[in-house]
Amino acid sequence: MWLKPEEVLLKNALKLWVTQKSSCYFILQRRRGHGEGSGRFTGRLVGALDAVLDSNARVTPFRILLQVPGSQVYSPIACGELLNGSEVYWAIAIGATLEEINQHWEWLEQNLLHTLSVFDNKEDIASFVKGKIKALIAEETSSKLAEQEEEPEKFREALVKFEARFNFPEAEKLIIYYSCCCWKGRVPRQGWLYLSINHLCFYSFFLGKELKLIIPWVDVQKLERTCNVFMTDTIRITTQNKERDFSMFLNLDEVFKIMEQLADMTLRRLLDNEIFELDPDLQEPTQITKRDLEARAQNEFFRAFFRLPRKEKLHEVVDCSLWTPFSRCHTVGRMFASDSYVCFASKEDGCCNIILPLREVVSIEKMEDTSLLPNPIIISIRSKMAFQFIELKNRESLVENLLLRLKQVHVNSPVHYNTLKNEDTTSSLFQSTTVCDDQKFGTLKLSENGNRVDNETSPLPNSEALIAIFHQSGTQSPDSRMSREQIKASLWNDHFVEYGRTVCMFRTEKIRKLVAMGIPESLRGKLWLLFSDAVTDLASHPGYYGNLVEESMGKCCLVTEEIERDLHRSLPEHPAFQNETGIAALRRVLTAYAHRNPKIGYCQSMNILTSVLLLYAKEEEAFWLLVAVCERMLPDYFNHRVIGAQVDQSVFEELIRERLPELAEHMKDLSTLASISLSWFLTLFLSIMPLESAVNVVDCFFYDGIKAIFQLGLAVLEANAVELCNSKDDGQALMILSRFLDHVKNEESPGPPIGNHHAFFSDDQEPYPVTDIADLIRDSYEKFGDQSVELIEHMRCKHRIRVLQGHEDTTKQNVLRVVIPEVSILPEDLEELYDLFKREHMISCYWEQTSPAFQHHDPNRPYAEQYLIDAQQFTNLYKLVSPWTCGTHTEILAERTFRLLDENMDHLIAFKGFAVCLDIMYNGEMNEKIKLLYRLHLPPALTENDKDSQSPLKNPLLSTSRPLVFGKSNGDAIDYQKQLKQMLKDLAKEKDKTEKELPKMSQREFIQFCKTLYSMFHEDPEENDLYQAIATVTTLLLQIGEVGQRSSSSGSCSDEYMDDIQTEASASTSDQDSVFTDMGKMPQRYSQALSMTEGDWTVSLEHILASLLTEQSLVNFFEKPLDIKSKLENAKINQYSLKTNEMSRQSE
Repeated sequence: MWLKPEEVLLKNALKLWVTQKSSCYFILQRRRGHGEGSGRFTGRLVGALDAVLDSNARVTPFRILLQVPGSQVYSPIACGELLNGSEVYWAIAIGATLEEINQHWEWLEQNLLHTLSVFDNKEDIASFVKGKIKALIAEETSSKLAEQEEEPEKFREALVKFEARFNFPEAEKLIIYYSCCCWKGRVPRQGWLYLSINHLCFYSFFLGKELKLIIPWVDVQKLERTCNVFMTDTIRITTQNKERDFSMFLNLDEVFKIMEQLADMTLRRLLDNEIFELDPDLQEPTQITKRDLEARAQNEFFRAFFRLPRKEKLHEVVDCSLWTPFSRCHTVGRMFASDSYVCFASKEDGCCNIILPLREVVSIEKMEDTSLLPNPIIISIRSKMAFQFIELKNRESLVENLLLRLKQVHVNSPVHYNTLKNEDTTSSLFQSTTVCDDQKFGTLKLSENGNRVDNETSPLPNSEALIAIFHQSGTQSPDSRMSREQIKASLWNDHFVEYGRTVCMFRTEKIRKLVAMGIPESLRGKLWLLFSDAVTDLASHPGYYGNLVEESMGKCCLVTEEIERDLHRSLPEHPAFQNETGIAALRRVLTAYAHRNPKIGYCQSMNILTSVLLLYAKEEEAFWLLVAVCERMLPDYFNHRVIGAQVDQSVFEELIRERLPELAEHMKDLSTLASISLSWFLTLFLSIMPLESAVNVVDCFFYDGIKAIFQLGLAVLEANAVELCNSKDDGQALMILSRFLDHVKNEESPGPPIGNHHAFFSDDQEPYPVTDIADLIRDSYEKFGDQSVELIEHMRCKHRIRVLQGHEDTTKQNVLRVVIPEVSILPEDLEELYDLFKREHMISCYWEQTSPAFQHHDPNRPYAEQYLIDAQQFTNLYKLVSPWTCGTHTEILAERTFRLLDENMDHLIAFKGFAVCLDIMYNGEMNEKIKLLYRLHLPPALTENDKDSQSPLKNPLLSTSRPLVFGKSNGDAIDYQKQLKQMLKDLAKEKDKTEKELPKMSQREFIQFCKTLYSMFHEDPEENDLYQAIATVTTLLLQIGEVGQRSSSSGSCSDEYMDDIQTEASASTSDQDSVFTDMGKMPQRYSQALSMTEGDWTVSLEHILASLLTEQSLVNFFEKPLDIKSKLENAKINQYSLKTNEMSRQSE
C-alpha cells in the first residue's frame, strides 16, 4: 500500500534490508529474515526481533525507496529506514507480499521512472514524487469510501473544489475524479482530472503555476490509449485543434473505460437524436453515477452478446455452474437475469450459451442444498426441459426476484397453447402461438395497367414460405439433391434430441459447425426464428401483424411510394417475385414495418433482405425476423444516416489493419474498401453474391450476429489480397472483388443457380475460378473467428465517436461553403463563429434537460438547418460577438435583431442568417449598416410590447448624465439652411426615380432609433463629438418630419415654409449653451410637432442616411474598421461564464 511520505533519519543502524531490485531512482528491498533459510545468523536475529514485536510495531517485509542521484537527501518510497550511512528517506509504500510490492514497482516503472529525467532540479524530483504519492493515497481513500457510501465526505470535498475551480452550474454533475498528470510538451503537470456528465476538466497548481483545462465531451474526436517517449501508457484526447495526453493513473483501464462511456453517451445524446429517443438512460444524465456507468456497460454487453431488445434491463449477474447433459458435467459460467430473460454464458467462450425467455418458463424452484450440489435451482420450460444451476450466491433473493418477474411476464403476455393436432414432429418444435390465421385485412395490388387498387376482399397473408410455393428443381439429379438435404436434416434432428429444439436449446460449438455447413431449406426459416429469438416476439404479439397491415395498407405517403418503386427490384430473378403473390407479400411486410417504426420507415436494402426472409419464412414470421434484424441485430443501420453501418465500416477498416497488415499497407486509403464493403453489411452479401450462396451467410448471421459478416468480409479480402495489392486503382479493386463474389457458388443447394442482377462483371470472357461458399465460411471461422462480442462492441464505441464527429465536420464544411460567398468575414473567423454558434446550442442542452433546444438539432434536416438557436441563445451570442453593444440597451437590440431575422416566425434562426447580419455590422458599408439599424426599429423587429417602446411624450428623446451641447455659429447658419434645402430636393427626385423598399418610420419608431444610436456611442473615444453630431442630426430629422407632416396636410411643401423651418432651427441652435435633454427644453414648434398625431409624422431611410452623412464624426464611426478576431477570442473565454450567470439569475 502507498504511505504518506515521512522523513526518517537513522544513523549507523544495522543493515536490516536486502536490495531485490534497483533503478536510477528506485530501490525495492526485502526485510532480512523473510523468505530466507534459517542458516544465517543475521536473518534469524532480525526474524526473532520481528516476532517478539507487538503486531502494531512489526515492519512489513517489503518496501521501495526513492533515491535522487546527486542529491544530499535520499527519499524512500516505502517503509523508510537507513540505506547507506546517514542518508535520509521518506516512507511512502509497503507490501506484505512480493506480489503486492511488485505491483507498486511496476506502476512506478511504467508511470514515473522515465518521466523524472525531464526535471533539471533534484529537489523538484523529490517534490514531484511525494506529491504524486499523496494524490494516489487520496484517490485510493476516495474510491474505498465511494464503495461504502453513496456520497462520501471526500467526494463532497472534491465536488466543492470542482465547482469552485470551473464555475459550472450545479446541474453539471461530477461523476468521478482521479489524480494524474497532464503533459505539456515534455513536462508533466501533476493535478486532478474531473469527469462530469458533459466535460472533462483538469486542474493543476504545480511549482507556482496554475493550469485549467475544460474539454466538452461533444468536442472529443478521438479517444485512444497510446504511448510517448516518456510514458508507456497514456490516454490521448484529440479535439479539433489539440491533442492532450494524460498519464500516471492508479488504474488506467478503469479511467479509459469511463471516459469512453461518457464521450459515447454525450455524443449520442446531443448529436444522434434517433438513439436519444430510443434510450431512456440518455434522457436523464443528471442521475448518472459511476455505478450507473458500470451497470450500463454490463447491460449493453448483455444485450449485444445475446442480441436482445434494447428495452431489456439487466438486474442480476451471478457466477454459477450449469448442468450440461451432452457433456455430463457442470459448466462454469455466469447467469444473466433481465426483465424477460434468464441467460447463461460459459466462462470458456463458445462452450455453451442458453437463452431462456421467461415466457417459456413454467417454474423456478430451489433444490436441497448438498455438498455435491451447493445452492441449486431448477428452471423448467414448456417443452419439458429443465435446467439445473448450482453454486448460486444469494440464492434466496435471486429466486424471489425471478419469480416476481416471471409472474409479471405471464400477466403481461399470457401464453396461448396451440391445440392443433395434425402437425409433424418438426413443426411442433417451433410452434408459434399466434391467432392471425383468422385475420382478414385489405391489401394494395397492382391492376393490369399498373395502377394501385384497394381490394375489399383481399387474400390472406401467405401461410407458408414462398420457397415452398415456387419450388424449383436444380440441375443435379433429384436423388443426389434430396440425399444431401436429408443428410443435413438428419444431423439437425440428431442435434435437437441431444441439445434441445426450441429457443432454449444449448448453443455450442457443434451447432455453429452445423450452421456453417448450411441449414437445410426445410428448417432454415424456423431456425432463423429461433436463433434471432423472433419466435418470442411472434408468440407474444398475437394478431399484431394483422392489425398493422389493416391500419397501414391503402395509405399513401412518401414511404409507400418508395416501397412501390422498389418492389419489382427485389430479387427480380426469382420466380416468387415475378408473381403478384410474392410482390403483395413484400408490400404488406414493408408497409407494416414502416407503420410500426416510422423513425426508420423504409430504407433501401430492406426490400432485398425482406424478400429473402419471405422465401424461407411465413409472412408474419418474416415480419418479426425483419423487426429482429432492424431493431436488435443491426442497430442504427436502417435510418436516414445509416450511422450503425458507417460505424461497422470503420470497425472493419481497423480489423483490416490488424488482421491483414500487408493489404492495409498497400491500400493506404482503406475507405475505398469500406465503400465497396458497405453493401456487404447492409444486405448481408445478398446483393452481391448468388442467392443460393448468400443464404448460407444469412444462416451464420442469425446465429453469430454481425461477427459473422466481419469475419467473412476479412476472408473475402484475404482470398483476393494478392490481386488487390497489384491493383492500380479503386475501379480495378472493385472489379476484382465483384468478380470473386459473383463466382462464390453453393454446390449443395437443392435449387437451381439464380443469376445475381446486382453483381458487376458477371459475364466473363474467360472462365473464372469458382469458390465454394462452405469453404469460404469455414476459412472465415478458422482464421478470423476469434473476434469476441466484447471486442467488437468496444471497437464500435470507439468508432462511433469518430463517425458522429465526421458527420458534424461534414455538416460544418457544407454550411461554411454556403455562407462564405455571402459574407466578407474571413473563412477562419467564420469557422470560429460557427463553433460558437454550435456551442451555444450545446450549452443549452447541457444544463436544461427539459430545454426545447434538444428539438433545435435535427441531423435529418438540410445541413444549413441542422442547428438552430432561439431568442435567448441568440441574445447570449449577440452580447459576446456583436460590435453594436449598447450597455443595458444591448439585450433589447438583440431581441429586435432576432425578430428581424426570424422571417418564418418559428422563433428559431439558422447560422446563415446570424452570420450575414453580423457581417453587415462588421464589414458593411455605412448605408448597409444604417439600413439594418433602420429595419431594427420597424415592425416586426420593433413591437408594441417592446421592453423599451414607451410613449415619446412621457420620456425625453435623448437623455444622458452629461449635457449635450450642440449648435453652429451664426456664419454657418445660411450654409446649413442651403444644405437642408438641397438635400430635400435631391431626396424628392430620388423618390420619383425609385419606389421605396422600406416603409417610413413613425415618430415612436424614430425615438427608439435615436435611443439606440445614443447608446452605441457610450464609452467611444469620440463620445462627446458623436453626441453633439447626433443631436444636430436628430434636430434636423425632426424638422424634416414636421415638414412632411405640414406638406401632407397642405398638399405641397413651399420653399418659404422650408425657409421658416430653417430659421427656427438656426435660432434654436444659435445658443451654444442650449441643452437638448428634455422635451420641455425643445423649441415650441418642435414640441408641438411631437404632440401631434404620431401617424402624421414620418421620416424615411433616405432622410436619415442623408442627415447622418452631414456629420463627419458619424461617418467615421460607422466606417471605421472593426476587428472580429478579438471578439471571437473573448467570446470563447466568456461563453460558459455568461451562461452560468444567466442560470444563476434565473434561480434567484
